[in-house]
Order: sequence, then structure tokens, then C-alpha cells
Amino acid sequence: MEMRRLGKTGLSISPIVFGGNVFGWTADEKTSLAILDAFFDAGLNTIDTADVYSAWVPGNKGGDSEEIIGRWLRQAKISRDKAVIVTKVGSDMGQGKTLKESYILKAVEDSLSRLQTDYIDLYLSHWPDADTPHEETLGAYAKLKQQGKIRAIGCSNYDADLLQASFDAAEKAGLPRYDVLQPEYNLYARASFEGPLADLCVGQDIGVITYFSLAAGFLTGKYRSKADTEGRAREGRVSQYLDDKGLRILAALDKVSAETGAKPAEISLAWLLRKKGVTAPIASATSLSQLESLVKSATLALSDVAMALLDEAGA
Repeated sequence: MEMRRLGKTGLSISPIVFGGNVFGWTADEKTSLAILDAFFDAGLNTIDTADVYSAWVPGNKGGDSEEIIGRWLRQAKISRDKAVIVTKVGSDMGQGKTLKESYILKAVEDSLSRLQTDYIDLYLSHWPDADTPHEETLGAYAKLKQQGKIRAIGCSNYDADLLQASFDAAEKAGLPRYDVLQPEYNLYARASFEGPLADLCVGQDIGVITYFSLAAGFLTGKYRSKADTEGRAREGRVSQYLDDKGLRILAALDKVSAETGAKPAEISLAWLLRKKGVTAPIASATSLSQLESLVKSATLALSDVAMALLDEAGA
């Protein structure tokens, strides 16, 4: 599998990043471990998680996904340096969203313990924190990099103005900058990334790994009506895509699928891999058959005609 350079981080990541939000939620531990084995056996190497995953599940406390990944790392057949582990800090774990230095320095120790590792490859600010100066947050990350506990830093859910402000603060204070952005971006949700934010990422050589790459499963094509979503774990989120625009996108995916033999999910991820500024999309699977589609998408080459059709449908 051909790896992709992740901006200026020095990391090489697979063209598909596995989304670990399903671990301890829609994938139990046994399934999660089997999926991770198969993911790495297929030649992919990057797992995304967060300290808060999956606190929204009744009975979970947060850190559940990291704990499962940690148990996998302990028994995995690969050496630690063959895996790229991405996790995040700053979501509400009972204290509210915060990126204060004192919180980050404690949270990273908790994540390292759950992950059963000495270092995190990529550590992300999960959400902006208007109450904490960039300098304080980046200063905390600088300490962690010096201590060898994290290797690279990035942010999620930052717009172009906020990302530029963080660059300016880093340069002025002589601190490390964010080298990776994790934005929401998919065939349906395009406006927040395309334009100034994508241009900034390209201009500054920022690695981009997209989340909700399959629009909470909508772009797999298995949800065609409200009835299809009833009783599903993602019912509320998927339902929002069932409008005229969403149905146009499904029709375009069906057409490309008929021409290529690829599944809608594979096409949706391959579309992202050809978009300006994108390094790799994050996508999840809860079964080995779903994982097979993710792997196929990494090498699916869409024609210019197919790209234009999909672009128009989601405009």
C-alpha cells in the first residue's frame, strides 16, 4: 500500500485512516480487535481516536476506544513503530471543553495509559477553545514534544481565520504550529473546507485527514429513506442528509457504481482522495466485509468524468 506524506509532520500515513469512534460503540471489543488485525494485514497503518470516544454510549465513561486500541497494541503482531496513532484532547470529559495547559498535561498521561504506549504519533486539539490563548495550548504541546510523549500536533474543527491565528501565535512565540487539520468534509458537506481553508492548508503544507468522510454512513448508500434509519445508532445524524441534495448525490454514486463496479462507500472515499488538499479520509467499519470496501477505496481511481458528476451532484 502506498503511503502518503502527512504535511510537515514527518509521518507517513495510509490513504485510509481507520476511525476508532466505533470501538466500544457499534463494534464490540472482539470485533474491534479483529478489524484492526485485518486493517494492518491489508497494508494500512493509521488509527484515529479521541479521549472522549465513546462517552455518549450508556455505561461508557470516555477513553473506551483508546483502551481497546491499547489492548490491541499490546497483543498485535506488529511493532509499535509500524502503527500511526492519532488521538485528541479538549472534548468535554466532564470538565467542559478546554485546551488549558494543565488539562492537556494530565489528559495526555491518561491517553498514554489507556493506549499502553510511551508516545502518541499525532495529538490533536479536538475543538477550539476561545478562553485559552493559542500560546498556552501550543506551549503545552511544546513541552510534550520535548519529553517525547507526542511526535506531531494538529487541530480539528478550526476555520481558516482561527488556523491562521494559531500560526501567527506560534511564529511570534517560537512555538510548534499545528501541522495537521482534521475537518468535516465529504460529498455532502463541502462548504466549510473548500475555499479559504483548503487554500490555506495547501499553501502552508498542512496535512488534512477528513472526518465524517462517509457522512455518518449515508454515503454507503444503505440509507434511502427515513424508514431505513429507524432504530439505527446514527439515526438522527443520517436523517439530515435525506433531502434533495442527498438524493442527487446517491443517484450520482449509483451511476458511477454501475460504471465501475465499485460500491458507493468506495467511490465516496476515492472522491476525497482526489480532492485538493486532502491527505487521507477517516472511515470506520464494524465488520470485516465493510473493512474490505475501505481497503478497496484506497486504490480506486475515478475518472475525470466521474469526479465531475459527483462534484456537480454535491454542489
